[in-house]
Amino acid sequence: MTDPIFSDPALRDAKRALDGLSLRQEIIGNNLANVDTPGYRAQRVDFEGALRSARRGRIRLQATQPGHLAAPQPEGTYRVLPRQGGASRADGNNVDVDVELVQMAETGIRFQAVSQLVRKKLLLLRTIATGR
Repeated sequence: MTDPIFSDPALRDAKRALDGLSLRQEIIGNNLANVDTPGYRAQRVDFEGALRSARRGRIRLQATQPGHLAAPQPEGTYRVLPRQGGASRADGNNVDVDVELVQMAETGIRFQAVSQLVRKKLLLLRTIATGR
C-alpha cells in the first residue's frame, strides 16, 4: 500500500521540480568550475521542458477494450544539454560568468519558492490531521 501523503500529485510534482532545480544548480557549478578550462562547453538543464512533458502525461487514455494499449508514461528525467550561444573565447570555452551567476540566483529563488510551497502543504496536512 502506498502512503497517500507522499503519493499526492502536488508533492510528486514538487519533488520533481526540486530534483530538477538541484541538478540545474549542480550543472551551473560545473560550468563555473570550468570557466578557465580550454575547450569546455557550457551546459544547461532542460528543466522547463521536462516539467511540461510530465504535465502532459497526466491525461490518461481510457482503455474501453481489452486490446487497447496503455499510454506511455512520462519519463520525467532532465536532460543536460549544451548551452547555445555565448561568445567562444580563443581557447574554445564559452562559459559566461555573468550568465551563470544570474542562472544560479534565479534557480536558488525557484528552489526556495517550491520548498516553501511544500512546507505550507505539509503544514496544512498537519493542521487537518491534528484538528488545530
